[in-house]
Amino acid sequence: MFIAMNRFQVLTDHADAFEAVWKTRESRLTDQPGFVAFHMLKGPDAEAGETILYASHTIWRSREDFEAWTRSQSFRDAHKDGGRTRHMYQGGPRFEGFEVIQEVTGGDG
Repeated sequence: MFIAMNRFQVLTDHADAFEAVWKTRESRLTDQPGFVAFHMLKGPDAEAGETILYASHTIWRSREDFEAWTRSQSFRDAHKDGGRTRHMYQGGPRFEGFEVIQEVTGGDG
């Protein structure tokens, strides 16, 4: 399993708009081979209260499935308007990829 994350330091004044973009965008992830799940995470405010940490979190069956998606037309379509939200966050998104080495699940799976 592979987890792909992008972290965003969103300016506090733009937090509602940033969330609205993500909640209303068309996603084609469920059509992608190897896709398992997506989460948009909201973290704590920065100490100065200027930004809020967000992270997009996708789970894939394998790194190869994730990398195949990044080369697909669906990926290009999903990210074509990414530049229009740059004013909402500090710096650029920070990508982090993780190989899952252990998984513990609850009784509901």
